[in-house]
Amino acid sequence: MAISDAIIKDLALAMKSGDKVGMSVLRMLKSDLKYKQIELGHELSDDECIAVLSTALKKRNEAVESFQKAGRQDLAAAEQAEIAVIRKYLPAELDDASLLAMIQSAIAECKASTPADIGAVMKILMPKVRGRADGRKVNELVRKSLGG
Repeated sequence: MAISDAIIKDLALAMKSGDKVGMSVLRMLKSDLKYKQIELGHELSDDECIAVLSTALKKRNEAVESFQKAGRQDLAAAEQAEIAVIRKYLPAELDDASLLAMIQSAIAECKASTPADIGAVMKILMPKVRGRADGRKVNELVRKSLGG
């Protein structure tokens, strides 16, 4: 089942069960997907859906960090609940060992050797890990692998 279809189906279930967080998040995701579909002018593939969901997840993660810095644990917890809903539609996260193996493969592919080559490595790597690893974490690991 396509990701967008699963979201629509789960939205109906959330409405029937009265799951307010689920309804809110799934409506937002449905809207984001529709906007992207209109922007691109065609039905979204699962990879395009994952990109939209990854953006939504990144926004929530940044909000959690901001709320925690401000001492607003109640708002951070609400964002965490939304993150849990979004994660259900994304591929499983990569563990560090798998991620490091992919980084080494990308470094070898573009023959990177210095921290100046981070951009080239990230260009190869990000499409492969989108939705499965945080971009900041990937960047840090690439930087360490290249000695930066």
